[in-house]
Amino acid sequence: MGRDYAKCAPFGVSTGEHRRYGRPDSIQYMSETSSYPAFTGAADAAPLTLKLCDPLALPVRLAQLARPLVFTNGVFDVLHRGHVMYLEQARALGGSLLVALNTDASARRLGKGPDRPLNNEVDRACVIAALASSTLVTWFEEDTPLELIRLVRPDILVKGGDYDMSRLAETAAMQAWGGHALALPFVSGYSTTALVKKIREY
Repeated sequence: MGRDYAKCAPFGVSTGEHRRYGRPDSIQYMSETSSYPAFTGAADAAPLTLKLCDPLALPVRLAQLARPLVFTNGVFDVLHRGHVMYLEQARALGGSLLVALNTDASARRLGKGPDRPLNNEVDRACVIAALASSTLVTWFEEDTPLELIRLVRPDILVKGGDYDMSRLAETAAMQAWGGHALALPFVSGYSTTALVKKIREY
């Protein structure tokens, strides 16, 4: 069953239940994590942390952004040149770029390995938010970002790699409101999985 965004707690709001069940490095409870205070009080922290946006807050935040709105998603575990160039290309397609990250639970279900992701969702979100190409960074818990795409209704959906876009449910959703979906080729020679393997064999 997909996540009901209408029933989710707003970003940064804490309750007893949140503290009880929230993971220490969960992006949904970022205000309570050990990662977040490192930015508190820093002169350059505000632009970065303001890019992090709970799915519930997206309709309000997106209304303030330049169009066309480009949407892309991924784990972005260990950032490399391929990721950076891909996101730059995606950003160039429109006026704003929304990057949606798989949460840790969602990423584990992708079958990349029992120890992936190597970087938790808070750290991954902060790294992507620090890139000039990203306008907003959000997240999703499901296996695919389909529900989030329906909520956001972007103008352009971008995937990386050799996807057959015509077969994706996300493409059908985009077509319902006149949006466009396309795939950008990965930069040859760059892969997080290959990089992790190389480090372990070193």
